[in-house]
Amino acid sequence: MSGPKVAMVLAAGLGTRMRPLTNDRPKALVEVQGKALIDHMLDRLAAAGVETAVVNVHYFADRLEAHLDARNANGLLPRIVISDERPQPLETGGGLKHALPLLGEGPVWVANIDSVWIETGVPALEAMAAAWDPARMDVLLMLAPTATSLGFHDSGDVFLEDDGAIRFKAAGENGPLVYVGVHICNPTIVKDGPEGPFSLTPLWKRLAADHRVHGVAPDGLWMHVGDPDAKLAAEARLAQESLGEG
Repeated sequence: MSGPKVAMVLAAGLGTRMRPLTNDRPKALVEVQGKALIDHMLDRLAAAGVETAVVNVHYFADRLEAHLDARNANGLLPRIVISDERPQPLETGGGLKHALPLLGEGPVWVANIDSVWIETGVPALEAMAAAWDPARMDVLLMLAPTATSLGFHDSGDVFLEDDGAIRFKAAGENGPLVYVGVHICNPTIVKDGPEGPFSLTPLWKRLAADHRVHGVAPDGLWMHVGDPDAKLAAEARLAQESLGEG
């Protein structure tokens, strides 16, 4: 099954942990190996067949819009549509709800801009697209083992059941898998959410109780670029991979 052709890219955060690199730009425009974080993600989505990406903007919105306008002008896919959150950043759930009129019908990718990865098997988004089944799930999370990911919290997030459904860890537990910032969902799950900012995580936990949240853990190395040290670590691993391939 082919994956969604539309994506929501979450780029409205303040990037406070990334300072001083975000003193003059949004986190989305911090570069890893000379390429803006948002371009790393948009290029992954384009390779997976995404045609349109809705990008929310808030912090240094004008600068991010100018960067995205240049992508559009150069004819790069996906085509960019802006979801304006200048008045107030709306978090993950609120941002998705605000963008509903722009997303069209059907499932969408939702992606953070602070994950980069090195694939070692089937392309991760291809594996996600193959696993997506709206009859069985409302959300499909991309996961990675805590043991083979960098910059994410070591205590993990979830357990993966035999049928592909996930169970969120209980208080005091460590989960073997961490969410790495990309998922497919039926965007209507947020239509009854509150006005203003809200997070997707409580909604996922309610849906998971009904086995409507599933997960895929593709082969590879996932890196969360959350602060300047993590940026340097990611660049070192990517450079090491390039040398290995050379």
